[in-house]
Amino acid sequence: MTTDRDQSAAGKPAVALAAARPQRQGWPLFAHLLVMLMVLALALPAFAQEPQDRPISFADLAEEVSPAVVNITTSTRVATELAPGAPRLPEGSPFQEFFEEFFNREGQPQQPRPRQSQSLGSGFVISGDGYIVTNNHVIEGADEISVEFFSGRTLIAELVGTDPATDIALLKVEPDDELPHVMWGDSEAARVGEWVIAVGNPLGQGFSVSAGIISAKGRALQGNFDDFLQTDAAINRGNSGGPLFNMDGEVIGVNTAILSPTGGSIGIGFAMSSAVATRVVDQLREFGATRRGWLGVRIQDVTDDVADALGLDRPNGALVTEVMDGPARDAGMQASDVILRFDGGDVADTRDLVRRVADAGVGRAVEVVVFRDGSEATIEVVLGLREDGTAVAPRPSAPVAPAQVMGMELAPLTPEARQELGLPAGMEGLLVRSVEAGTDAESKGLRPGDLITEAGQQPVASVADFQDRVQEARDAGRRTILLMVRRGEDPRFVALSLED
Repeated sequence: MTTDRDQSAAGKPAVALAAARPQRQGWPLFAHLLVMLMVLALALPAFAQEPQDRPISFADLAEEVSPAVVNITTSTRVATELAPGAPRLPEGSPFQEFFEEFFNREGQPQQPRPRQSQSLGSGFVISGDGYIVTNNHVIEGADEISVEFFSGRTLIAELVGTDPATDIALLKVEPDDELPHVMWGDSEAARVGEWVIAVGNPLGQGFSVSAGIISAKGRALQGNFDDFLQTDAAINRGNSGGPLFNMDGEVIGVNTAILSPTGGSIGIGFAMSSAVATRVVDQLREFGATRRGWLGVRIQDVTDDVADALGLDRPNGALVTEVMDGPARDAGMQASDVILRFDGGDVADTRDLVRRVADAGVGRAVEVVVFRDGSEATIEVVLGLREDGTAVAPRPSAPVAPAQVMGMELAPLTPEARQELGLPAGMEGLLVRSVEAGTDAESKGLRPGDLITEAGQQPVASVADFQDRVQEARDAGRRTILLMVRRGEDPRFVALSLED
């Protein structure tokens, strides 16, 4: 096959044209042959390269690691539907005993009996004494977990612990002898473009190997602790929980998810990085649950306009929007602090900080560098045990007299509105009644029902307070003003443009 670049105007192949040109006087025959050989070399297809340039064989690697990869089958007892015509009675009903006797007689419709529901997945052995890693969603809700090894033998596994946040689960079997197992690798050292292989049980077909490259690193899907490797190695249903190997036979990822409009592999698969998985597995093995560090703050990313409003040179770090009862408050951290460094490392953004805090451990004293009032300050915080946040409730608007400011209708927070919104008795601020279309306030996501509690990092309780803060920001040469906005139980900072 040739391309337009290889064709002459007459449509003849370039190689043929070179051979058809008349020989110049005085040129020896070997010179013409040399020219033809050079043209032919350029025209060789890509597969005719030197052997060392070809993709390596994966046969030896697959043979080495496969004995440590397992198929996982789970069984869950679920009740079948009632027989047609059978009554549905509440527990304890006076007619319950009568109908149960009637429908359980010989020849009558029977009461529902439990049946077994099964699911399939993959996993891998990480120690000779029988610890096995898989995905949480593979074994979630299972009454029995069966593990089939490459050799064909099957063992029943006990659940050690799970971590839904990273979709990692740890199982334990009791073997008679030491099991073949694999070692963890360094996902941080892995590079985009490197070869990897995925081993598992796709679509219940048994042990299978697929190969590809690392397509991207540091992918986040929906979790706070996500750090996925993206790969084009084929991953399908049933591969979940299986290992992603580097060329040294080390596990650098746990195959977890795919992106596909069809449900099958289209070359976009995700494996939780070993950097995350190893820490989770170690905690599950020691405690039966994860023990992540907790700082006790709500945070948001620092955007360009927020950095300008705060006086930061560049948009980096994590902006504290609220300090809850806990380690950060005990250490003196304040809302509007920007966390620049945590435990000796720079903080890029909120996701980076969440991972750093979680990995730092519980009960440790760490140094946190914050940007406050134009300068840096160092705070020592003793981390607690991470707790889940509470649900966010919607905030309805209250019937108060509004005033138009910066594209928003603002009204003071009345006692009636405070009670209706479920706010603390001492809470002050301005209620957003409406937002004008096309304004900066609308583009920054402000909407009716939001509560503005601070402007220019100072409390506001009236429209006059707000206007004063705006004028002060303009007098200081600011292009934006920083607002503290509360929606439900989540506060956040919003930088609004002061330019007309």
